[in-house]
Amino acid sequence: MDSIKLQKYFSDCGIMSRRAAETVIANREVTVNGQIASLGDRIVPNRDTVVYKGQEIHPKAGAHTYLLLHKPRGYVTTVSDEKGRPTALSLLKGVSERVYPVGRLDMDSEGLLLLTDDGELTYALTHPRHSIPKRYHVTISGALTPSVLQRLSSSMVLDGYRILPVEVTVLSSSDQTKEAVLEMILYEGRNRQIRKMCGAVGLSVNRLCRVAIGNIELGDLPRGDFRPLTEEEIQQLKQAEQAVPPKK
Repeated sequence: MDSIKLQKYFSDCGIMSRRAAETVIANREVTVNGQIASLGDRIVPNRDTVVYKGQEIHPKAGAHTYLLLHKPRGYVTTVSDEKGRPTALSLLKGVSERVYPVGRLDMDSEGLLLLTDDGELTYALTHPRHSIPKRYHVTISGALTPSVLQRLSSSMVLDGYRILPVEVTVLSSSDQTKEAVLEMILYEGRNRQIRKMCGAVGLSVNRLCRVAIGNIELGDLPRGDFRPLTEEEIQQLKQAEQAVPPKK
């Protein structure tokens, strides 16, 4: 049997994402055949013995689990939080499978969050070489001039990195409240990207809600509720992972 990278084995077993596995391996929390593992180690499933936190890790049997959660504000999207803040996983009442979030949705944001134990799909969907559009509804306040809209739609530099162009549409605006609702479609998901973009052009973000990933939509799912993805949605995700991002 062919060997695989240790971090891939963790994701295949539904324990955690590859990125999270790299962290625990680097922290010397994993052993292989009784020896402390290192980044770059490879193992042969069902032959080598992998142990994490005193528990032997075994390949996952059966089908994977795919969930869509309407994350409310105030929840972090990590598996656990050292500050004791509530996690999105705490909302998955009755789910016995060990799933983890696909990508990020910051604590102050809400909306569609995918969770799965399919490590390969998670890796594909979050890898920079793939590009699945993510749609957000953003309530902002500030001077929404044509030049501001043009800057938001163009490639700009954030934290020393030139981001991909963003599709921006004004859904509604109010002279009375001085607020507007924008639809923003991103082809990458850098840390707090929308908030930083708006800040760079003098806008304040009052509410940020992700409403779709690819063709999968949040719909009218209540905040804090979740549902399994349909077979059609799962196949759409697997096809979308081959998408090519637009040029900068």
